[in-house]
Amino acid sequence: MFLNRRKPELPTPAEALRGRETPGFEVPARHTVLGNPLLGPYPDGLEVADFGLGCFWGAERTFWQTEGVWTTLVGYQGGHTPNPTYEEVCSGLTGHTEAVRVVYDPSTVSYAQLLKVFWEAHDPTQGFRQGNDVGTQYRSAIYTHTPAQADAAEASRNAYQKVLTGAGHGTITTEILPAQGRTFHPAEGYHQQYLDKNPGGYCGIGGTGVELGEPFETNRGTSCPTGIAPAPTET
Repeated sequence: MFLNRRKPELPTPAEALRGRETPGFEVPARHTVLGNPLLGPYPDGLEVADFGLGCFWGAERTFWQTEGVWTTLVGYQGGHTPNPTYEEVCSGLTGHTEAVRVVYDPSTVSYAQLLKVFWEAHDPTQGFRQGNDVGTQYRSAIYTHTPAQADAAEASRNAYQKVLTGAGHGTITTEILPAQGRTFHPAEGYHQQYLDKNPGGYCGIGGTGVELGEPFETNRGTSCPTGIAPAPTET
């Protein structure tokens, strides 16, 4: 997860890699932990949420451990290049961030509760990085599927900014944009549920230690025990 060959700066559509019309790989049929299909269509009554919060290996595990989540998958979103590869995303020339798609049962876990998981599982003030993971593909993002999701995301950002500021943290850099027009491109099979297949694998997910209070309380999944590594001092 440390590949980075470009100064963190989003490419323009003209600068972005061209990509391809169809994916160059297959995605596994089922979730290795939850047992449910990774790709839609999903059963009636379930809803979809898309989040970017750094390295998607640990981010995905955080969500699949959350009660009410039916399936999760990782992918690339928010950029310009259609059907990118991992190497292309890591080049910084696609504009995509590493994202987690969360399919959940709203009768068990609300979108507001998933937002609490999202905010507390990473540091949303770091721009194009999470800890020592540096690059545009590690930026914080929420891609909303309904107006209600957009309203909730904005409200939660405002609420979390207040408590972060009170705790001495900086300004949230999370982009909140409609998922429409920002296609979620599933990642290669070996990335799906990576930390289930590789329990001792790298995980760069960890929060600020600042909690988002009511009305965003939830029993969230476990993030990595060590948290994010301190960012190196820039000179």
